[in-house]
Amino acid sequence: MKNNFIQRTFLGILAFLKDSLFAEEHALKNGFLQSLDPRVKTLTFALFIILVLLSKSINVVLGLYFLCILLASVSKINLGFFLKRTWLFIPLFSLFIALPALFSVFTPGESLFSLQFCSITFVITRPGVFAAILFVLRVATSVSFIVLLSITTKHFELLKVLRIFGIPQIFTMVLGICYRYIYLFIGIIENTYLAIKSRVGNTICYKRGQHIVAWNIASLWLRSYQLNEDVYRAMLSRGYSGEPVVLNSFNARLRDWLWLVLVVVIIVFVIASER
Repeated sequence: MKNNFIQRTFLGILAFLKDSLFAEEHALKNGFLQSLDPRVKTLTFALFIILVLLSKSINVVLGLYFLCILLASVSKINLGFFLKRTWLFIPLFSLFIALPALFSVFTPGESLFSLQFCSITFVITRPGVFAAILFVLRVATSVSFIVLLSITTKHFELLKVLRIFGIPQIFTMVLGICYRYIYLFIGIIENTYLAIKSRVGNTICYKRGQHIVAWNIASLWLRSYQLNEDVYRAMLSRGYSGEPVVLNSFNARLRDWLWLVLVVVIIVFVIASER
């Protein structure tokens, strides 16, 4: 039972990484965001994220979050798939970071209620609750926009857009190589695990298990280093020079300009309403 649990957890983590990092099928769907020009889409999402980070209103951030959910829906993204990938890890981690801000020690102000623990009184303040909620919503909304942009845009198109917006070549080149290498690396881990299981089974002594794990770590390091060199040389042999190559050139249409104008109007309206 324990081995089965470890196996399911290990394979589940690898499958989750594959679905999260390499969900190219979503970018090929015939949805709203997939039909937009990648340059316009990236620019508007960047404006949304900046607005989220600068806004001091919970209602505005909530409105932008629901707008992101609406965009995911009209882009034919499964909401269960989307929510799992936007609320795990970073937003939950930010929730733990925001917890100290609830108490009067860090955020003084009007008291909402107090907690008694081991003769110590913890006072939760209204400004602390507001700050914590706003912080978590900002993180969740920003992550949601970033994830939605990444899963509705082809990887090589997104890299080319980054270069158009002035991101240094070294960063896009590293991202491109890492994207290809991580996929191969996950495949190596899966194959290594299945090879060990097929040869030693589910039951193994402690010392032999240590020896197998240590040997495979060393072997994996050497194979990873060699694979990294092979991937880079293969990219160079196919004409890669650090610049992402896209066969279809970007072409902004009327729909893209209308979307850009709509986003600018929304941002101007939100800024005016907050002031």
